[in-house]
Amino acid sequence: MKKSNLNDIITTKTSHNLADFGVDVKDERVVKSLPNSEDIIKISFRDEVSSIKSTTYLTHSIFYYPAKFIPHVVRYAIDKYSKEGDTIIDPYAGCGTVALEAYLCKRNSYLIDLSPMLDHIIPIKIVTSKQSLNQHILQQYLSEIESSDEFSFTPDWSNLDYWYDPEVLIFIKSKWGWVKHTEKNIYISIIEAELVKLSKQFSYAEHKMPKLFRSKSKKIYIEKLLLTDWRKYFYDLLRKNALSTLKDINDFIRVTKDIKQNVEIHGGIDTPNYTFPDGEQFDLLVTSPPYMQAQEYFRTLKMDLFWLGHTEKEVKQLSKLEIPYRKPDMIIETPTLNCLRGKIENKKLIELLDSYFCYTIRGLAVCMNQLKSGAKACIFIGNPTISGDIVEIWRIFAEYFTNHGFRFIEVYDDEIKDRQLFGRRNNKNPDGMKSEYLLILEKE
Repeated sequence: MKKSNLNDIITTKTSHNLADFGVDVKDERVVKSLPNSEDIIKISFRDEVSSIKSTTYLTHSIFYYPAKFIPHVVRYAIDKYSKEGDTIIDPYAGCGTVALEAYLCKRNSYLIDLSPMLDHIIPIKIVTSKQSLNQHILQQYLSEIESSDEFSFTPDWSNLDYWYDPEVLIFIKSKWGWVKHTEKNIYISIIEAELVKLSKQFSYAEHKMPKLFRSKSKKIYIEKLLLTDWRKYFYDLLRKNALSTLKDINDFIRVTKDIKQNVEIHGGIDTPNYTFPDGEQFDLLVTSPPYMQAQEYFRTLKMDLFWLGHTEKEVKQLSKLEIPYRKPDMIIETPTLNCLRGKIENKKLIELLDSYFCYTIRGLAVCMNQLKSGAKACIFIGNPTISGDIVEIWRIFAEYFTNHGFRFIEVYDDEIKDRQLFGRRNNKNPDGMKSEYLLILEKE
């Protein structure tokens, strides 16, 4: 397949440009006019897609994941810009919201994400078997894990002891040891998913906060817990949550009994440097890229990854590819971004800004290059504040791509009405973002 043209408006710090990463380029053209803030289409995706009653319906909530993509936005984009049998790509797939909605709508999906959590989430979130799960079989496995203490599993994590009371750690190691020594099937995957949550809840880590950190209040919580029959409490939670997850999966199987779509997973992959197989094309891109000041996903998920069997070396290598730790090797330029860059005096913030747009736009470009002519790219993102200035990410994306092989179609402003902010954290924007934006672009 001949790759379609996708232009480059970067000034390189090195000899690299997007062509070095598999993206064809052509001459720069004039940026098309974009709407002013007051002209953006106001919308409530929750109201627009009222058929979805909850963001956690079916299997959407089996695994915790930070900054989740609400399914209403995904469903809106899928319904409006694709048809049954199409293939949808998500270059920043996270916990697979796009894949689940695509499957429910009889679309195929192609998922890429830096975090290998994707490989653990999708097989349990999208169960393609049409046979309902048997509650009695799960109950039998739960009885076995409760009675077993002959195995032990120690994660490859040098800092493990810091996060656990010694007695609790021995206990949790034995439960994971049973999982690792039991032949893998969907029932074991359910138990594994619940053990991930309980392993954090019974640690010194704040389990109701997104990022991994130890607090005095959580230490007190654990100390009080140890004065109770905490093992029974652990098993009660494990049993209750596992049975609830089985019900969610069976509900999913019931509503998808006539669906046979493909879900292709590529976890642990650096999207900006990904190479597609020859001839790979897509009918729609739907994604929510990492947020500029909330992109440390490995800091949030590394405890989960270690218990799931990933090594400290692997997690460290992947986490170095996250935006805060990655030096930009080229500078993206657009009118809005250049203006913003000129206002910021702090060199570290400028480097963060350059890193964010260098790798986020490159990742989008590599995947948008694979879209068919006339296909849409739907990018959902908020406008954070940096050094007191609002960063209109959607506008910068639009300025870049409308000069490089795409037409601007529209942008939607979805006011955030349900947000979770954490008062104990040093939040530079304590009121949070007011809106999130769905940018629609069309491949020429």
